[in-house]
Amino acid sequence: MAVHDDVTALRDAVHALERASAAVAAHYRDNVDARRLQSDVARIAQDVHLLCGQEVAAQPPLEIIDDTVYPQSFWMDADEEGLGGNR
Repeated sequence: MAVHDDVTALRDAVHALERASAAVAAHYRDNVDARRLQSDVARIAQDVHLLCGQEVAAQPPLEIIDDTVYPQSFWMDADEEGLGGNR
């Protein structure tokens, strides 16, 4: 299955979970556990959104930067490598 298909299936499952938890929570009115269930489901939906974004797109190709010789002055204010600088 392609990533797009997997993400679509995940989003469909989250929407179904949102509907089911809202229906169950309606039976328990202002119960603390029902509120917690709904906040957990909302957090899952947010996590899916953060993980997958608005739409699934292919990763952009890496940009390769040519390694060229840098002028000596480029490195003049850099600290030496190691446990600490010499300043």
